[in-house]
Amino acid sequence: MSRINTNPSSLIAQRNLTQNNKSLNTTLERLSTGLRINRGKDDPAGLIASEALRSEKTALSAAIGNAERTDQLVNIAEGGLQELSTLLTDLRGLVTSSANNAGLSNEEKRANQLQIDSILQTIDRLADSTNFQGVKLLNGNFDFNTTAVATGVSDFRVNGAKLAKGGPPITVQAIVTKSAQTGTLFLSTDTSLNLAGNSNLFTIEVGGSLGSRELSFASGTTRQQIIDAVNTYKDVTGVSGSLYTSGGFTTIKLNSTTYGSDQFVSVKVVNASGTAGTTGIYNPLSASDTVRPATGGSTAFSNNNAKNGIRDLGQDIVATINGVQATTRGRTARVNTDFLDVEVTFTTGQSTQLASINAFQITGGGADFQLATRVDIAGKVALGIQNVASRKLGNSDVGFLSSLASGKSNNVVDGNLTAAQNVVDEAIRTISGLRGRLGAFQKNTVGATIRNLNISLENSSAAESVIRDADFANETANLTRSQILSQAAQNSLQLANTAPQSALSLLRS
Repeated sequence: MSRINTNPSSLIAQRNLTQNNKSLNTTLERLSTGLRINRGKDDPAGLIASEALRSEKTALSAAIGNAERTDQLVNIAEGGLQELSTLLTDLRGLVTSSANNAGLSNEEKRANQLQIDSILQTIDRLADSTNFQGVKLLNGNFDFNTTAVATGVSDFRVNGAKLAKGGPPITVQAIVTKSAQTGTLFLSTDTSLNLAGNSNLFTIEVGGSLGSRELSFASGTTRQQIIDAVNTYKDVTGVSGSLYTSGGFTTIKLNSTTYGSDQFVSVKVVNASGTAGTTGIYNPLSASDTVRPATGGSTAFSNNNAKNGIRDLGQDIVATINGVQATTRGRTARVNTDFLDVEVTFTTGQSTQLASINAFQITGGGADFQLATRVDIAGKVALGIQNVASRKLGNSDVGFLSSLASGKSNNVVDGNLTAAQNVVDEAIRTISGLRGRLGAFQKNTVGATIRNLNISLENSSAAESVIRDADFANETANLTRSQILSQAAQNSLQLANTAPQSALSLLRS
């Protein structure tokens, strides 16, 4: 049939041409942008998923940048600490050389003191000048703020603590479940030694963690004289003596100069010289008793066990801090968790009794680093960097580095050089410990975080690519198909439009 007013074939060709042109345009758009999803209608669910992945990728990139900047900040702090380590090493050499009294003139000692003063000033200057973008790193600027420090705490250090923004302070609560102890032995003697013969000597070997000395005493030697002899060598043996009296029971108490399981006191009777009977060596009563000698039997000086030597070990404090079992040494307890890293040294009175103590409160401060994509307390790492000025290096037991300055108690001209060396050693341990902690933070926290974030970024990018990116092989095939179909539709439309002209042949006939 031939119709003029309505041409169904043309309409069909037009519809297919439009559809083919749309398909061709879609393919060209995907090939030109490289994306399968350019707008929501392309794939609504895929768009939502890909936008979430894009957001995660942006956050991952920012977190990687944060971690890399953190690494650079710690590098600068480490550089300052490394120089401090060198200065402290030189300082220790100056203290040791200054102890050579007979071989040094006063002028040389004063010259050494001038060098020490210069080193102390340089340490303070480095502590105050080491900075990252103007933010000082070693002057305590990144130390934690604390308050309500208990009297039972002699020293403490906050290495890390996560505090919620606007949240309450962290109360560091310790529960001492086992006391710290020195190695302790008790020598029960007469008020004055009464030996079998006036020419005999009562000889004992007293030993501790630092060394041992053999001491001999004649008949008539008093308890106090024995104690004085022991104390003469306490810096060599690590054992001190004192007179202990309780309930009419008087003995000589020998104990290690410091607390902990690496401390001990040993007594070996080399020659008893007739001292027998009620005299002898007593051990402490139990592991929980730090002062009283046993009220039961003792080991007589003439006993073979006494001749072979009797030893008592010290004991580390055992404690929990905020519900976590602490690692301990002597009177010091430490916990290291993701949310709290503190080290607390208790006073002698507090560490030798079983009790609960609110040590201190952490109210803020520290260096907060955002090393995760989510901004919350779990994605934050908090690090404490203490002040390393000379007045802060050391501890309350041995003193502080500033005491080596001219006119101070541990100067090398006329001060206590043994104490000075102990202070320098403690300062070296403090700086080495801080460097080790920062190094572990860089290697294990920052380094692992950067590697993990890079892997997450790669995987997120791959996941987004699968959802959103165009498959060029598929799209080029679609392009060829759409081009052919579009050309075919155009030809068909042309034929359909010429078909009604056949009706004119009827008019000519």
